[in-house]
Amino acid sequence: MNTAGSKRVIDARNNTVMVAPSILAADLANLCSVASSTEEAGADMLHLDVIDGHFAPNITFGPDTIRALRRCTSLPFDTHLMISEPLKYLERFIKAGCDIVTVHVEVCNASIFREICTILKSNRVGVGIALNPNTDLPPWAIDSIHDVDVVNVMSVYPGFPGQRFIPSTLEKMSRLGQILRDHGASSLIEADGGIDASNVYDVASAGARIIVAGNGVYSNSDIASAIRSIRERAMLAIDTSASIDKERRKEGNKEGDEEG
Repeated sequence: MNTAGSKRVIDARNNTVMVAPSILAADLANLCSVASSTEEAGADMLHLDVIDGHFAPNITFGPDTIRALRRCTSLPFDTHLMISEPLKYLERFIKAGCDIVTVHVEVCNASIFREICTILKSNRVGVGIALNPNTDLPPWAIDSIHDVDVVNVMSVYPGFPGQRFIPSTLEKMSRLGQILRDHGASSLIEADGGIDASNVYDVASAGARIIVAGNGVYSNSDIASAIRSIRERAMLAIDTSASIDKERRKEGNKEGDEEG
């Protein structure tokens, strides 16, 4: 991962949250100005949804567009490859200037993912894996979890922006968080799809530390205010969870002292 992308991930691991607006929900006729204004509005990363029309029913943009966008902003590029053959095109996305590249577990196996990891890490690019709403983390991904920077939990089905958040994915995020803790992994959970200020509290409470928001940001006339609201609600959830955990530990210590 390059220096900027690495610092952002480290910051989020320090019990904060990152907001990564999905530019697919913005004005596609003015992507350069959107990228620049998104940086000025206080976003932490820019989420780029690459869809090939085969893995998911839409076609968006590819490495050439990303390379052009790289000249418009210094924000880290969080690139989500919703494509059937990520390994085939991986080098092109690296050269385009991506900071994190996320591939779907549905199109990988242990061998393919090992090769993807090797290529990304050798180029200092962050490694992400994504799960569709109905997909669980496969055993090979658990075995490789220490190589993974980001676990993207799709909270809508991939393809088009503007879909409604799927509430059942909250339990999935919590379950994944427990798996990460059980394995001592520092991977960040990224929640992706249908998220705005009205539901991000629950998303952050479930363990997400990277928040992908499309319409939740770009449907607002003041995107800086939208980003700020999402971040504030997410941080409130994190702080509340931390306080509850602290009280539980305190009660546990008190019970232990009484038994002793």
